[in-house]
Amino acid sequence: MLRTAQGTHGLQQNLYFCDMAQETKTSPSAKTEVLIDAEHQIILFNDEVNTFDHVIKTLVAVCQHDPLQAEQCALLVHFKGKCAVKSGAYADLVPRCSALLDAGLSAEII
Repeated sequence: MLRTAQGTHGLQQNLYFCDMAQETKTSPSAKTEVLIDAEHQIILFNDEVNTFDHVIKTLVAVCQHDPLQAEQCALLVHFKGKCAVKSGAYADLVPRCSALLDAGLSAEII
């Protein structure tokens, strides 16, 4: 997701955010809230082994991030412990998640 934000010194910056939002829907008859699984996500987890450069290069190669988006996701993983790095159809995410795991990163599909 691309957002434009006001940076320091009044300059606009394009910032990428890893989006972990989920939809909910209320059933009209039961008046209960149900979680709708719109699409799956690859969640990348922090570890103490991989360097920022390795994580960034892997996200660019595997998830087709541009370098800025990959860097921001790597920072979120480092400081928050995890980040959704790719969303889409399960069949598309399986080989990508396997490639992240093969590169030594900690990831799972939810």
